[in-house]
Formats: sequence, C-alpha cells, structure tokens
Amino acid sequence: MGMFTMRKPRGFNHPYIYVDERKEKLKKMEESAKRDLGMLPEKEFSPEDIRGKFVEGTTHLKRRKESGRKPMHFGIALLAIAFLFYLWYAISNGII
Repeated sequence: MGMFTMRKPRGFNHPYIYVDERKEKLKKMEESAKRDLGMLPEKEFSPEDIRGKFVEGTTHLKRRKESGRKPMHFGIALLAIAFLFYLWYAISNGII
C-alpha cells in the first residue's frame, strides 16, 4: 500500500578529505583556554555559537534526533484522518 508510506531518500554522507576535525577541536580548546587566561580578548557573540546546544544538552532530544523519529502529533493526525474516513463510510452506508 504505497499510498500512505513515504520512502526516505538514500542517506548522504560526505567525508571531508582536507579537514582534520581533531586539529580544529584542539585549536578551539586552545583558543578558549587562552581567552580564559586573558591572553586573548573576549570573543564577540555569534548566533552560530549556540545553534543546536539545546538538543545536545538533553539526552532524549539527542536520541530522537539520531533515530529520526517523527513527532508524536503525526501519528495522532493519522488516527484522526482514519477515524474521519470511518465516520464518513458509516454515515454514507446508513450504519449510524
């Protein structure tokens, strides 16, 4: 029954060739340590710095994001649609 199922597209994984994530992480750690010690001036606020921090801080949201589950209201909407179809069928056939 392909009417109600949406096929997911094939996953895309692009590994970077010329980027060393470990080096970048170490560089950020070193920079933040220097800022804490007062060797560098304070960094200006950027909204990109806080993007995704709330999801990283909570375990249940992190698990939901990794698993790719749909929100709960999607299932409730499907149940409501199915109930409305049943109600329409019952009324049109004189069951109710």
